This record gives sequence, structure tokens and C-alpha cells, in this order.
Amino acid sequence: MKMEVLSVQSMFQREFGPTKLDVKDWTIPLQPPTASHQQSQEQHEDALQALSLRLQNELKSAKSQHLACTEVLLPADLLRRVASEMLSMSEKEPCGIRGCTIYIEFEEEPSNSRRIATLKADPSTVSTFELYLTLKHDRSGWTSILPQFLKNLARGSTIMISPDFNLTKNKLYRSFSE
Repeated sequence: MKMEVLSVQSMFQREFGPTKLDVKDWTIPLQPPTASHQQSQEQHEDALQALSLRLQNELKSAKSQHLACTEVLLPADLLRRVASEMLSMSEKEPCGIRGCTIYIEFEEEPSNSRRIATLKADPSTVSTFELYLTLKHDRSGWTSILPQFLKNLARGSTIMISPDFNLTKNKLYRSFSE
């Protein structure tokens, strides 16, 4: 089926002369998504995996330096969810996730958090925004049923991280529209 598209409405034809007809061929079947779409999904998965791994490595080093414990227990999907949220928050940034400085904070008690790690997504790129990740201590785990004296004995051994987290963004620039 062929369709004609008029470039100017017919009522203006008299004033401006004859109109040019553009003929579009709509009989060509739609093509499935190209390999570039599949490649972009694979790149997104690779970036997600790499960011999750970087976060995991930072938490491992923070465990001994700032948390003073032998074990940190994380929900299975937490780092992947955090990394996915970070990537989506960086989509409209000038340098994407590469222009990000990430600050990881740990909240033991409500309104009592401390910074346990800082990382630049790409050290060779100027930071255009900051992300503040706040991980929370999970008090609903098995340690919540222990008597206080046992909690004091086990204090330095295991920290359970809650599946909930806060992620806030701070731009380090102003756009023309602001």
C-alpha cells in the first residue's frame, strides 16, 4: 500500500502554487531490532555487573577498615539493585556513570550514619555529579532475638545489611535550563 503525504495543505496551494507530493512506500515490512539494540543491552548488563563488583570490593575493604567486623551479610540482590538505580540516575548526565563520585555510608541507628567508602567511577573523568548511598543496619535478623550480653559478645563479628537503601544525587554543575 502506498500513501501520499502532502507537504502543504491544499488551501495554501492557491496562494503559493502547486505542492510537492512525497510518496512513501509503507509496503516494506518492519524489521526486527538490529544487533545494535542487542549490543546496547549487553553493554548495559556488563556495566551493571562491573558496577556491582566495584561496590562489592569497596564494601569488602570497608568491612575491615570502618566496620570492625569479620562478616557483612548482604541480601542477595542488593548490590545489583543499587547498581541498576545508579545507572538509571546517571543516564542524563553529561559523562554518564563515568562522571560519578560515589559515597557509601552506613547507618547503624536512624539519623546516625558514617561514611565508610568513597569511589570514583572513572578516575580519569571529571566528576559531574555525586551519588550518596546509605546502607542500613538490619535489626530484624537473627541477632535481634539474642539477649543483650550475647549481643555485646558478638558485636564485632557480624553485621547484617537491610534490603532497604537510600540513594541521593547531587549535581556538581548547572545546566542552561536551570
